[in-house]
Amino acid sequence: MASRSPAVRLAVGAVAERCGEYNRLAEPTWSDPLDTSYSQKNCGRWNAPGRFPALYLNDTASTARIQVLHKLTGLPYGPEDLEPDQQHDLVRVDVPRGSYLDCVSDFGLVAAGLPRTYPRHRNGRPVTHATCQLIGQQAFDANLPGIACRSAATGATAINEELCFFDRPGQARPRLVSRTAFADWWWEDI
Repeated sequence: MASRSPAVRLAVGAVAERCGEYNRLAEPTWSDPLDTSYSQKNCGRWNAPGRFPALYLNDTASTARIQVLHKLTGLPYGPEDLEPDQQHDLVRVDVPRGSYLDCVSDFGLVAAGLPRTYPRHRNGRPVTHATCQLIGQQAFDANLPGIACRSAATGATAINEELCFFDRPGQARPRLVSRTAFADWWWEDI
C-alpha cells in the first residue's frame, strides 16, 4: 500500500506568529548551545539528515522538564541520579518574530496534512519522524522560519509547545539570554 505524502497548504491561518523567550536543553559540555550543525548532520523531528540545520526549543521550563524525562523514558534512573556533567543546562533564548508553520492548532495541523490528534494518529500510533520531516522540508522550501508544534514528548499535553527554528544564512537568529545549570533550574517551581 503506497503512503500518501503530506502536503503543506499555506492557507490563511496555517501560520502562527511566534517570538520572545524560549528554552533549549544543552549538555554542559556544549560550548555553543545554539550550534545547529549536529541537527543538520543527525536530524530531528522536522529536519531530515543532511538537509538543513534546525534549532529545537521548548516554550517553557515545564516543557523542557518533560523533554528531559522523555529522554530517560524506560531507563532505570531519573535525572537526579545523573552526574552533573550528564544533566541538561537550560538555555534561555530570545527568538525573533516570525510566521511559523502552525502545527499547534487543529486548523494548522489539518492544513499541514497532520491529524488533529498530533503527535499521534487517531488510532494511537505516533506520527513518524519521516512524515514530519517531509512537512519540515516543505516549510523550509516555502521560506518559513520554522515550525511551531505540539510537543511529542512522553507526558506532554496539547499546551506543551516546541519551536523548530530553521537556521538559514542571513536570517536573524535566536539570541542567547542565559544558561542555567541543571541543579539551578530543575527544582525551580516543582
